[in-house]
Amino acid sequence: MGRVIESPYLPGRGPWLRGNLHTHTTESDGNLSPQAAVDAYAALGYDFLMISDHDRITPVDRLDPKGMTLVRGNEITANGPHMLHVNAAAKVEPLPDRQAVIDTVIAMGGMVIMNHPNWEAHFNHCDQRILEMLRGYTGIEIFNGVTLRAEGSPLATNRWDMLLSQGRRVWGFANDDSHDDVDRGVCWNVVQSASRDVKDILEALRCGRFYASSGVAIDEIRVEGPRIRVLAQNAQAFHVHCDNGCMALRVSGPELDFEVPRGAAWRYVRIECFGPGASQAWTQPFFLHS
Repeated sequence: MGRVIESPYLPGRGPWLRGNLHTHTTESDGNLSPQAAVDAYAALGYDFLMISDHDRITPVDRLDPKGMTLVRGNEITANGPHMLHVNAAAKVEPLPDRQAVIDTVIAMGGMVIMNHPNWEAHFNHCDQRILEMLRGYTGIEIFNGVTLRAEGSPLATNRWDMLLSQGRRVWGFANDDSHDDVDRGVCWNVVQSASRDVKDILEALRCGRFYASSGVAIDEIRVEGPRIRVLAQNAQAFHVHCDNGCMALRVSGPELDFEVPRGAAWRYVRIECFGPGASQAWTQPFFLHS
């Protein structure tokens, strides 16, 4: 029996909006003021930005957005694994009980992203058992820009595959976690949003209508029956991963045409795109059903 592919993406080419959800300023431990951080990301051509200072909501209403959509945020830091509070209406107490924190964020209409799981010298800022125990968060950072120069690994696709293989529906985010100039514009999320309105951007993020990137630009993602097609003009190769991180296909070139094998018992497939240098892009998982 063939497998039905559940895609988070809408048909068509866009519109696609690029943004960063993890930005620090002088209100916590960043090197730029809030307005200067906004100016810097606007100069890079970003479409949306969330300032996420540690355990505080930095006001954005009086900032000049420079054409971008600004999202209210907070990095919940004290007393446990770090997590992003996206669409923060009010500050949430950083309780050691992280499930209670997630529940409060959701009750307030926000989203939670678990941050840099493989950060720190032991490569285990957030233990996998905690990621598996917690419920209700929207996704995890599968790429964290500042960890390129910090201890640990910026990549956490291994953590993602473990969750997805257990049937968890979590999305993969790429965020700068910018503190200094060198961190800015390292990676981003490209959202398939109905508009630039913050509500539409947030809805697209909740539904997984975005891809994460550190340099590869995906032009089109299309599902036709049992086939997944991805076009990325600056990609040089694609890897298709399935349950437990297994590689189902590796192919060179700027276009992927992958057919899910009949009888495959996989829960999901996801696609990694490789471009010049170390640049990559990651699609969200495509869930498979009988």
